[in-house]
Amino acid sequence: MLHVFKLTKCTNLFNKNRAVRHARGLTLSSSLRREKIDELFPRKDEFQTRHIGPREHEQLEMLKTIGFESLEELTSAAVPAKILYKGDLKIEEPLTEYELLKRITRISEKNEVWRSYIGMGYNNCCVPPTIMRNIFENPGWTTQYTPYQPEISQGRLEGLLNYQTMICDLTGMEVANASLLDEGTAAAEALALAHRSNKRKKLFVSDKVHPQTISVISTRVTSLGLDLEIGDVFQVDTSKKDIAGILFQYPDTTGSIHTFEDVVKKAQNDGTMVCAAADLLALAILQPPSEFGVDICVGTSQRFGVPLGYGGPHAGFFACRQKLVRLMPGRMIGVTKDSNGQDAYRLALQTREQHIRRDKATSNICTAQALLANISAMYAVYHGPEGIKNIADRVHFYTLVLAKGLEESGNKLNNEYFFDTVKVTPKASLTSIKEKANALKINFRYYKNEVGISLDETTTEQDVNDIYKIFSADTTVEEICRTESYLDKSLSKSRFARTSSYLQHPVFNSHQSETRIVRYMKSLENKDVSLVHSMIPLGSCTMKLNSTTEMMPCSLRGFTDIHPFVPREQTKGYQQLFADLEQDLCAITGYDNISFQPNSGAQGEYAGLRAIQCYHESNEDNHRQVCLIPISAHGTNPASAQMAGMQVKPILVQKDGSVDVSHLTEMIDKHRDTLSCLMITYPSTNGVFEETIGDICAMVHDAGGQVYLDGANMNAQVGLCRPGDYGSDVSHLNLHKTFCIPHGGGGPGMGPIGVKRHLAPFLPSHPVISCSSNGNNDVKQSGAVSAAPFGSSAILPISWAYIKMMGPKGLRKATQVAILNANYMSKRLEKYYKTLYTGKSGLVAHEFILDVRDFKKTANIEAADIAKRLMDYGFHAPTMSWPVSGTLMIEPTESEDKKELDRFCHSLISIRQEISDIESGKLDMVKNPLKLAPHTQEQVISSNWDRPYPRELAAFPAPFVKGSNKIWPSVGRIDDTYGDKNLFCTCPPVLPE
Repeated sequence: MLHVFKLTKCTNLFNKNRAVRHARGLTLSSSLRREKIDELFPRKDEFQTRHIGPREHEQLEMLKTIGFESLEELTSAAVPAKILYKGDLKIEEPLTEYELLKRITRISEKNEVWRSYIGMGYNNCCVPPTIMRNIFENPGWTTQYTPYQPEISQGRLEGLLNYQTMICDLTGMEVANASLLDEGTAAAEALALAHRSNKRKKLFVSDKVHPQTISVISTRVTSLGLDLEIGDVFQVDTSKKDIAGILFQYPDTTGSIHTFEDVVKKAQNDGTMVCAAADLLALAILQPPSEFGVDICVGTSQRFGVPLGYGGPHAGFFACRQKLVRLMPGRMIGVTKDSNGQDAYRLALQTREQHIRRDKATSNICTAQALLANISAMYAVYHGPEGIKNIADRVHFYTLVLAKGLEESGNKLNNEYFFDTVKVTPKASLTSIKEKANALKINFRYYKNEVGISLDETTTEQDVNDIYKIFSADTTVEEICRTESYLDKSLSKSRFARTSSYLQHPVFNSHQSETRIVRYMKSLENKDVSLVHSMIPLGSCTMKLNSTTEMMPCSLRGFTDIHPFVPREQTKGYQQLFADLEQDLCAITGYDNISFQPNSGAQGEYAGLRAIQCYHESNEDNHRQVCLIPISAHGTNPASAQMAGMQVKPILVQKDGSVDVSHLTEMIDKHRDTLSCLMITYPSTNGVFEETIGDICAMVHDAGGQVYLDGANMNAQVGLCRPGDYGSDVSHLNLHKTFCIPHGGGGPGMGPIGVKRHLAPFLPSHPVISCSSNGNNDVKQSGAVSAAPFGSSAILPISWAYIKMMGPKGLRKATQVAILNANYMSKRLEKYYKTLYTGKSGLVAHEFILDVRDFKKTANIEAADIAKRLMDYGFHAPTMSWPVSGTLMIEPTESEDKKELDRFCHSLISIRQEISDIESGKLDMVKNPLKLAPHTQEQVISSNWDRPYPRELAAFPAPFVKGSNKIWPSVGRIDDTYGDKNLFCTCPPVLPE
């Protein structure tokens, strides 16, 4: 009856208002009608209520615990008044999940999915539906964190080891890493490695390398002050012994295959390192680069089961000789032993990480493409060596048939040997070719007078026949195949034929049925802790909800099947998405322009610093090269500054974790004439809103410098303060943190940069496709930083959807609850652990640091022991020993409800009691549940239990751990020392039963 009354009241109200409107000649807007309806019938389907974990009554309870009446009161106390944003975010009111899906589907349909035979390192492929559904669309795979805690990461670690093995097998190289961001950045890293290895300052790149790769390398070389020569690789002169490294494409960008033995031999005799950018699928039938002596092989594994996605995300690969392993950039998976002596996997050689080596790091790479690498590895596992070879043979067959038919019809073929790509001089005009191709909705690669055609796994007989028609070739596939003359240029008959085997490990030969592959994928998933199990409280990493509705658009064909180099008029949906997201992110940050090209946070740092340097150079301030960075900063900050050609000068921090303003003032004065920028994180890396941030920005500007604000902690700012308002000139935005793109077990990431107007002309450009908002590619000062013009475009719908469904009030409230959750946990734990840093009000921002260093003295317990013990409670550890050694940094995010926060707090409190029992002698100082954690099921049920504490305490330390809630680590504590001393980075041999 209440609803009937409300409906009658609502109808009468509208009728009355309608009469008034008619009398006044006015029309009540739909938005006002919606407000009236919402007033009478409060919406229960608003996304913010799904995204924000604590219910309203829980928020009030938590506020009471920390001594506040409302979120607004807490906000006023936590955020400095000087920077508090007083206005409303200029973004549209929220959509429901249902409304959002309808809108994003319509946007995706504005993209025209043509048949694209453009190539250039991007090829369509058949994504096995079982891999799409069980990995790409599965939160058990997408929401994992980087496997820094290997005992609860064995599934994705095994998948990544499979990836390394696949890369090593196909390239013939001795070691490979667990993926890089894309082919372009992998190539740049290869040449940078060559420079680090022999210290020479000149690099040579073949003019037959993909143009986007050349552009990425050129940008990197400019930053590092190296010389780059581009030309005919067969004419390169290495005799002066001044060239650090050479890079060539294999097959080259036009599709041609050449022999490089003489080039490699001569270069290496002169001390020059040789790098090959190779096509992974081609290597299934093509002689691998290792067999003609290259030192490094790079490329992309995109065509191994990963959609085009308008350029990404895709996993770049990097493989090299064993002697270069300690110089190799990125992450690498190694085999070691656990506490039971069994084989286990972990990240190898972790001392190369940026937070250890900082500006001495080998690169600034902090994000791999773990999710995409796992997909590509599973593609190889599913197809096996015979299946992969069959796919390669089929692609090559259609290309041979196409080439023969075109040549016989009077078109000139410009390749002697090729795999899947040919360059053709057509007998008809280029205008005629384009008109016919457009009529059939086919994209080619167009040169000045030639046409490039790249076939792929999806190519059919009809596709080839359609191409014949476009080139006025009066023939068909069937006719060409009546004789075997088309095989004259077959690689199998040439000196380029592959004779070595690959993918011989049992893992690639045991899962060719869907039953087997599904069970294998599930078995790996079950070994990992992800957000589907429990909160992942990593400080600085913001492991928040990645909602199903946000993720669904990533599978829409209008987003997945677009080649990154198609004409812009075919991508109106993507362009609308970019424009919407740029407008919203600018409203949130206070910046004027956004570049979506950087495909990781570290790439964003690099791109932003490049923009600053290009700005100074345009003002003839080339001498401004000093970058000031607080010692508490993320490790990628100094590494990125070094890559951008800057001189890093550290700034001290005070005991309360804030920047030492007196030291900063001293350093600004000292370097006033050479100051390029300050690179600072806000809220601080130590989890505090610093009162002086506006003054700090003003000091830097007064000295002629720029302010780079690391956007890693943007989750504490959205809706509350805007970097562009209080003095920052540029920031990268970790979309895989604040804006809900999932971490994917170590990638994908996305790090677009926002800039103030004066830096906009220096945003990244691209040599193939304009990435400016007006479609004009007239901004070239900065160059490309990633291979694709808009980075990992296919995951941008996630952040777009998050903002559209949260709306201005929802975004602000999410930030407030993130701050509430952190302060609530800090308060609950204060009797047991010391929160290391707080602001003047005694509050933290969205994260806080627990100081556990004293336990080393009192109980021989370290942060690592607490981290491992948390696994027995079903939790991933907080960020360990960073930014302060011997501490734990916790960030709960706004997505976790009070029950989950309490569960985690209870676990830490229980662990503190265990530490007390060690201190009092109730538990042994050496053999105790923390030192021997985590406890596997095999250990607990073993008949040989020799530990001086009960099995139940080991496995079920809290009531909520028992029963179906129990998460069992699949291996015991990892032996890192053994792994580094016995480096083994491919699938271990299977011992006979």
